[in-house]
Parts: sequence; structure tokens; C-alpha cells
Amino acid sequence: MSSLIQAAALYVAPVGVASTIAVSVVAARLRRALGAQERDLRQADQLLSTMKGQVAVRDAEARHLAEARLPALVQAVLLGSSDGHAEGELRHSTLVGTPTDHAHQSVLQQVRVLAEGAGDRAEEAARSAVLAVTRSVQALVYEQQGAITQLLATEHDEKVLELVQPIDHTGSQLARRLQILGVLTGMWPGRQRDGAALLDVVRGGVSRIRDYQRVQVPKESAHYVAGRYVEPVVLAVAELLDNAARHSAPSTPVEVSILETHHGISIQIHDAGAGMPPEVREEAELRLSGRREARLTELGALPSFGHFGVGTLAKRYGFRASVDEEHSVHGGVRAVLYLPRALLTAPPETLRQESSTPHHQPPSPGAAAHQPPQYAIAPDGLPVRERALGRRAAPARQQAAPVSPEAGQALAAFVQGVASARTHTTDEESTC
Repeated sequence: MSSLIQAAALYVAPVGVASTIAVSVVAARLRRALGAQERDLRQADQLLSTMKGQVAVRDAEARHLAEARLPALVQAVLLGSSDGHAEGELRHSTLVGTPTDHAHQSVLQQVRVLAEGAGDRAEEAARSAVLAVTRSVQALVYEQQGAITQLLATEHDEKVLELVQPIDHTGSQLARRLQILGVLTGMWPGRQRDGAALLDVVRGGVSRIRDYQRVQVPKESAHYVAGRYVEPVVLAVAELLDNAARHSAPSTPVEVSILETHHGISIQIHDAGAGMPPEVREEAELRLSGRREARLTELGALPSFGHFGVGTLAKRYGFRASVDEEHSVHGGVRAVLYLPRALLTAPPETLRQESSTPHHQPPSPGAAAHQPPQYAIAPDGLPVRERALGRRAAPARQQAAPVSPEAGQALAAFVQGVASARTHTTDEESTC
């Protein structure tokens, strides 16, 4: 019996050891599997956290696109900005170069194209409307000026003439405003058949502003402007003079000087105003240089056409305009209109002959027949056109009130400018 028990014990012992080993092996494998699963779970948690962060970044970037970048882009397009990155950059640099970045750039580009197209269509519609109105009103103004000219040529009642002269002057200012509007909408300002003396060109500009009496013009200049450029230069001078007069005290002068340079002529306009802040001067330089195109849809409720008009004329005809404060003789602003020699011309032969005649000698009868209407100063201080030689003389005028030398010089510039401008300009080409 004991032997059987011993034999059974000998048989069972190995089986128990084997079972224990097997259990240990399985347990080890289970532990390794559990460890791997734990690592996978941790990795999965980390991946999930990373994905949540990426989604949060993309959501924030989408909000930045909708709330900041798109509005900035639309605003830049409406203001005519040429900056290709006006909408700014991504808020999160980690997205640079990613599909999200490319998708946002695509959206911005499509919006830019659509906004620019809409802006161009609106600008074209505005220009067409302004052009149509300008042409219709301009035709009426030219008709009015023709009627006034006819009245001044035939009427001899002094009281009537004194009443008509301010209307004539106001009509000249209105015509100038319409010409500038026409220039901004693509119209040509007009052309002269012949060249004109530079002083007559300057006086023509003086005659088209309200405060012409404050302008002091040089007495002499031997230079002539080629016919094609006379009317554009007259308009540019008038706008710069008007700007100088409006931005300085009514009691101060606006002085014009002419400087001959190696490559051309500079017309300098000095006012005695308060000057220009740096940002205003910078904007004025952009407009006068023609680098900033005038867009009618962006001028705002109080539009300013003058500098835009001068810049458009300068770019189209090849002269330059600028403003500065450092060289103003009166402490205000100096505006300079620079005319290259290509815009100048030699005096006509008839003018050379007339210039060789002493100033105190009367012109020959043949030459007098072709001279523009002469002017006298009325008691109210305004110039009055007189009859051309050969016509019936007007009744004797009343004694005019004394006029100061400065006022007389300004009035002389005004009346001579009116005569020159109306003698040479062709109305039919001014309206085209």
C-alpha cells in the first residue's frame, strides 16, 4: 500500500510542477499583453489629445479668417490697396504650408477677385454717371459763357456790364470744376492750336479761381508753352492756386514765381497758411504724383478733386507736381509745377516781332485787329472787358475807386489770363 502511494506521489509531482510553470508562462504573457494595451491606451490618449489640439487650432484659425482676415482684405480692396498681404498672416505658425493654409489662401484669393470685380464694376458705373452729367452740364456752361461773351461784346450799358462781370468770373470757376471732373473720368481737358506765353498760362489759371485778387504773378517771362499742353497746365496751375488760397488766411498773399532750371521750368506757388501735417502731405504727394489713382467710389462724403486732377494731368502730359514746406517763402506750403523742356516751345514769329517793338509804342493796326479783348478795372474792383478796336466805343466809365498796387497786379493777371485762355482754347475739343 505504501508503495502505491509513493508511486502515485512520484507521478503527480511532475504534473503539478508543469502546471505551475504553465500558469506562470500564461500570467507573464498576460502581463505583457496588458502592458502593451496600457501603452496603446496611453498613445491613443496622447493622439486624441493632439487631434483635439489640432482641431482647436483649426477652429481658432477659421474664426480668425472670418473675423479678421476676410474683413481686412475687403477693406483693403475697397480702399484700393495694392498690398497683396493686406489680410495679414495665419495666427498659428504651425499651420504654415499645411492644407489648411492652402485652403484659407484659396478662399482669400477668391474673395479678392470677387471684391475687386465688384469694385471695378461700381467704379465704372460711377464714372459713367459722372461723365454723362459732366458733359451735359459742361455743354450748358459753355453755352452760357458764349452768351456772356456775346453780351459783353455788344452791350454798352455800364451797369449791365458791371453786373455781368461777376457772373462771367463765376462761370469760369464752374467750367474749371467741370473740366477737372471730366479729367478724372477720362475726358480730355481741351487743346490750343498755338503755343502761349508762360505768363498768359499762369494768368489763365489765376483767372479761374475765386481769390484771384490775392495772387501775385511775375511781371516777365520769355518762355512759351506748346499748344497741346497749355490747357492742362492752366488747369493744374488753377487747382494749385485755389488750394493755396483756400488753405491760407484771406488777408495773406499767394505768390507765384518762375524758376528756369537746366531741364525745364518750375512754376512755384507759395502760400502763407498753417502748413500740412506729415500724413496729409504724404497723401498729397501720392495724389499729385499720379501714383494714387482717383476712384470716385472712394472719395467719401466730402470729396477733394483738386490734387487728384493735377496728378492725373501730370501723369498724362508729362509734367510733375509736388508740395513741400521747407522752401516756402511765407512759412506755409510751396507747390511746384515742373514743366520739362519738351512741353515748351519757341515764341511764334509774330510774337517775336511784337516783343521787339518798344512797349510804349502802340501796335500796328493789323496786329490790333487780332488782339484779345482788353480789360479795365470797374469801381467794384472786378475786371470789365472792353470792345475790340474798330468797334463803337463804349460810353465813358465812371471814375474807378483807387486800387492798391498789389490788387492791381492781381487784377491785371486775372484779366490777361481770361483773355489769353478764351482766345486760344477751342470749345469743341474741351467737351470731348
